[in-house]
Amino acid sequence: MSATDTPKRSMRTPLGRVRNLGAAHSGTSDFWRQRVTAVAMTLLMIPVLVIIVMLFGRNQAFVAQTLGSLPIAVIMLLFIVASAWHMKIGMQVVIEDYIHNEKLKLVSVMLNNFFSVAVALASIYAILKLSSGV
Repeated sequence: MSATDTPKRSMRTPLGRVRNLGAAHSGTSDFWRQRVTAVAMTLLMIPVLVIIVMLFGRNQAFVAQTLGSLPIAVIMLLFIVASAWHMKIGMQVVIEDYIHNEKLKLVSVMLNNFFSVAVALASIYAILKLSSGV
């Protein structure tokens, strides 16, 4: 056996090798997605706050008409999608870091995904319903 035939030494754990995870395989993409959604929410926060302040003290018809207008509906939809995605990623990180029982972790991640999708879909449905005038 020559020096070139020696097995490669790895810093990855056996579980990491089986899952093919390790440096820059999964955690980095979640990190960047969370940062991108945070920037999107930050940029959208000003128009959303302006819309909310504009709607204070108004009657239901005015609020429905305002939220149903196309530019405002698009801003609200973008904010909803960014918020729900950011919430899902953030909670998943907390679950993966602090829940050590693998079965409970799996169930918690699944519930987090379902909850995030349910919140997003309910919010999107409400905005689209206002936009369609139904």
